Amino acid sequence: MAKVKIKVLGPGCPKCQALERRVREVVEKNNFDAEVIKVENLMDIMKYGVMITPALVINEKLYASGTPLPSTDKLTDWIKQHLD
Repeated sequence: MAKVKIKVLGPGCPKCQALERRVREVVEKNNFDAEVIKVENLMDIMKYGVMITPALVINEKLYASGTPLPSTDKLTDWIKQHLD
């Protein structure tokens, strides 16, 4: 199975930073074979149809946009779906 690609979309606001931190913690804690990429370019973010950040994309599928931030359990479940 190929490495899971996780993108955190956002310009760098505190909530965007919090989501990136949470995603990285989940990946590390669970030893997921995943690459976490921070996307800050507004044009790249808009390609996903995102109007409210932070947003989360896993293997090019949009999972969350805006707030509240997804829980660690929810993030774990979403990433696991791409590991099977």
